[in-house]
Amino acid sequence: MQTDNPTAAILVIGDEILSGRTREGNAHHLAQVLCATGFDLREIRVVADDQDQIVAAVRALDSSLGGAWDLLFTSGGIGPTHDDITADAVAAAHGTTVEIHPEARAVLQARCDRMGTELTPNRLRMARIPVGATLIDNAVSGAPGFSIGHTHVMAGVPEVFRGMVDWLIPRLASGRPVQSRTVEVRRGESDVAEELRAIAAEFPDLSLGSYPYHDERGWGTNLVVRGLDDSRVSLAMDELKRRLAL
Repeated sequence: MQTDNPTAAILVIGDEILSGRTREGNAHHLAQVLCATGFDLREIRVVADDQDQIVAAVRALDSSLGGAWDLLFTSGGIGPTHDDITADAVAAAHGTTVEIHPEARAVLQARCDRMGTELTPNRLRMARIPVGATLIDNAVSGAPGFSIGHTHVMAGVPEVFRGMVDWLIPRLASGRPVQSRTVEVRRGESDVAEELRAIAAEFPDLSLGSYPYHDERGWGTNLVVRGLDDSRVSLAMDELKRRLAL
């Protein structure tokens, strides 16, 4: 699919993802948001709670550090415990250090005051922000994420992550949302491959995909046409249906 939209990558951080203990859903959610708002997601990567791995991944993915993609979004590792090392690793990748951010501290203090709890050293860890970063609002639990370079660092807790995404994405320069059409056929993938190949050659600016499934009635395939120009997507889908006699 031809696109001039900003490119993006997602970096999921956490031993619990790699061990299978936690089912990852943040990247799936963000992928849908990016597609709908005009960003071209090119890569999703998962790494352990390991500083060297995180640093290497950030440098490989953030274009401001010579990495591959325009924007990098991360999930996980900014909580209050010893294994929450994302802030330190991202700071190292960007050649800076972390410090207690006064605004982040004030947010955490205000939340503790409302809840009648103490701002303990462990809670205060969530105010450790790389020098030069700006904060990402967290309306759910207070502790902010942050942006530095082209890296946007967000929490791993799904509800908090989604709140941060809702705050962040409208503040970024986006492109054109991807348009999509889908048709379901009760045929196997091999039975529609020739027609799909012909449409792909006729519409090289679009993305065509086939996604087989099996249910109680047997095999079927969802055929999907995607692109930035809605009229082209509709035209390609109409031609595909014509070739399949649908």
